[in-house]
Amino acid sequence: MNLLAELTTILGATNVLTGTDAEGFGREWTGKYHWQPRAVLRPANTGEVAAVLRLASAAGVAVVPVGGNTGLNGGTFAQNALMLSLERLNRIREVNAATRTLVAEAGVVLDRLHEAAAGAGLTFGLTFGARGSAQVGGFLSTNAGGSNVLRHGNARALCLGLEVVLADGRVLNTMSALYKDNTGYDLRDLFIGAEGTLGIITAAVLRLAPAPRVHVTGLLGMDNLPDALALLHRLQETTGGAVEAYEYMPQGYMVRLAACRPELACPFAPCATNILFEVASTRPDDAAASPLGEPALAQAVQALFAEAFEAGTVREAVLAVSHAQRRKLWSMREAAAEITLNRAPLVDTDIALPLDQVAGFLPRMAARLAALDAGAEEMVVAHLGDGNIHYTAYPTRDEAALSEAIRAAVAEEAVGMGGTFSAEHGVGLSKRATMAAHKDPVALATMRAIKAALDPAGILNPGKVLP
Repeated sequence: MNLLAELTTILGATNVLTGTDAEGFGREWTGKYHWQPRAVLRPANTGEVAAVLRLASAAGVAVVPVGGNTGLNGGTFAQNALMLSLERLNRIREVNAATRTLVAEAGVVLDRLHEAAAGAGLTFGLTFGARGSAQVGGFLSTNAGGSNVLRHGNARALCLGLEVVLADGRVLNTMSALYKDNTGYDLRDLFIGAEGTLGIITAAVLRLAPAPRVHVTGLLGMDNLPDALALLHRLQETTGGAVEAYEYMPQGYMVRLAACRPELACPFAPCATNILFEVASTRPDDAAASPLGEPALAQAVQALFAEAFEAGTVREAVLAVSHAQRRKLWSMREAAAEITLNRAPLVDTDIALPLDQVAGFLPRMAARLAALDAGAEEMVVAHLGDGNIHYTAYPTRDEAALSEAIRAAVAEEAVGMGGTFSAEHGVGLSKRATMAAHKDPVALATMRAIKAALDPAGILNPGKVLP
């Protein structure tokens, strides 16, 4: 109680939530994990975050950071811990068009970054379905990916500098807007993807890019994944590497989408392989209208698809001709979490494979799943351009042992084919056993050494990431 009294003195009574006031923070978005935090703290600035960590460190009390709480692997589980909500650290400190950078605090929601960048005639390249709630600190702490990784990279690639509060309350400032800084260890990258286990991110310098003058967005129906990957390479060559997204929605996904969200049903009879693609360009000549009124980029894309139709590799194609149509196509893909996670029991996984192994993984995993549970069903959706597959299984029984066996099988197949068991959702609680089974032992030992050096008392998001 003395600790809470001191925290209340620092933050104010309205920003120290306990009991029923903290209930909204006691569950993960998926509903899989539930807990009762000791208190939820809502600091307003970096100084208050530092003061909280100094007190928590002295008292030996666990601190779990939380942003938009849209994680999927139990990364914010905080039984009897202090939850540190960064929602009030929500200032965009600077947008600098000359350096193409933006400085934002940890509680800024991703949608606001897009709006701020657009106001300067620029774009921030990270986007995914939870952009209306996910916050800077959260998407950096999980090294989030999303639909545009193919063009812009994961969150790590879009961050130039960080402000981080360490476990003892000291503030580490690497808030550089430099694109090159070769002055020793890259401390920034230690905290990106660390899920709050090494320090609390309070602000970041993010890199922006020129806003596209033209987008070409469409949906393709094809027979198989190898043809889809071959077409991706041709599309990259034709457009000079301008492919922003290349999303795989197989027939099973489309059937479930139509059942759950009829207004988003596929505009043609779903094929075995359905691809949502988007190409974007900043070049004036790509945006220039042809005599038919279409942008030159759209004409180039259509010419390529005409060849694919002739070859029989593309069966169906729909191109958006308005912003509303473009948004509807994207809504089909962004409904994935809604239509996948609204059924139980389920085992959701997030793997990545070399591009030439994606097609082989799916039949192998289907056979593994049938051997484990003959009546189980599966749901697949993927960021095909970067090999990231979201594979979800629906077992016939809600048994922990069966769920873990399915998760283990997915990881074994992925790693065995040169891939990874965690692509963009992080490790949290759910994948610690998988870390133990598949992560290089020397890598794990190195991670433990870093954790011990930066958080010797183990108060920062304890029990996460490391087995």
